[in-house]
Amino acid sequence: MEIIGVIIADDHLIFRKGLSIVLNEIPFVKLIAEASDGNELLNILKKRPADIVLMDINMPGMDGIEATKKMKDKYPETEVIALTMHEEIGYFNKMIEAGAKGFLLKKITKDQLEAAIKAVFYGETFFSEEFVLSAKPNKIPTQNKPSIEISEREKEVLKLIAKGYSNQEIAEKLFLSKRTVDGHKARLFEKTGAKNAPNLIMYSLKNGLI
Repeated sequence: MEIIGVIIADDHLIFRKGLSIVLNEIPFVKLIAEASDGNELLNILKKRPADIVLMDINMPGMDGIEATKKMKDKYPETEVIALTMHEEIGYFNKMIEAGAKGFLLKKITKDQLEAAIKAVFYGETFFSEEFVLSAKPNKIPTQNKPSIEISEREKEVLKLIAKGYSNQEIAEKLFLSKRTVDGHKARLFEKTGAKNAPNLIMYSLKNGLI
């Protein structure tokens, strides 16, 4: 497997150091650097490119939302996985609009961290199950669009998309053909008007579909 370069951006030193220890135990991850805010992160990226940034949302100076916007503008190939506390779920849509491809609660396990990094590196999205369960509709601003109806099978596919599974992996888990999964996914995009997976997940959380 390819080596994935990761930078941690978080202003809490103890959490940052703990996360760095876990990352150093993952064989396919190379910890490139640590940053305490968005400004420091952007300065690091000028000299040391990375594949993924694990981005805290609330940081002094330049927060994770602004840092993600500026980073994606200058370094579009670098992906962002947001690190969030339960009470920060309201920032979800802002981080997605800024360019984040994943969300992890800070109480993540090593397995979840590994899965998120793999998924995002290979072009998928990843939202930890705890995050999805915590993201109640009343904590995220609702859209003005009318609610839509999705089938139980589409809901199963949607939950697995949120967890970062590829269409082939979803097919294997649900004992379906990849073509069938492709069809379910296409219908989900059509029903929600989403243009990509992050938009689909954002719509789904806002409207209580998952």
